[in-house]
Amino acid sequence: MRKIIVVIIGLVIIGCKSKQITNQKNQESEINLILNNWHKAAAEANFNSYFDAMADDAIFIGTDATENWNKPAFIQFAKPYFDKGKAWNFTSLERNIYFSSDKKTAWFDELLNTQMKICRGSGVLVVDKNGNWKIKQYVLSMTIPNNHTDEVVKIKSLIEDKEIEKLKKGE
Repeated sequence: MRKIIVVIIGLVIIGCKSKQITNQKNQESEINLILNNWHKAAAEANFNSYFDAMADDAIFIGTDATENWNKPAFIQFAKPYFDKGKAWNFTSLERNIYFSSDKKTAWFDELLNTQMKICRGSGVLVVDKNGNWKIKQYVLSMTIPNNHTDEVVKIKSLIEDKEIEKLKKGE
């Protein structure tokens, strides 16, 4: 009898673990789909689909040091691109997704194929009050091959030295 109880407990534990793994895989698939469709919406200039995927209080941080937008400001910046019929075309080459213990927050990093060549995207998604995943923050950055950093710094210095001084002064 004791062996039967031990076996039953073991099967229950294995079943629960299996269900947790399956649930996480389902959530990963859902987030992959959301992010892939979000990038596709930009490529197709589908304004509503693109911005509906973002939380109302979302933040988008672009590649330029001055690009740190809340959602309304990002909409204002991006709308002319969408109105022209093509915004930007990013496709994921690689993506890693991680979850909080309560499974209501996810964060990710991805390598993207873009018109700027390989870029890195990272961000946070949260479950909203309706149970839907929404992009809360997205950070886009250009990658720089390490052996070309000095060349890039020389180019950036011409512009960013001024920006550094403004930021130091609190402007």
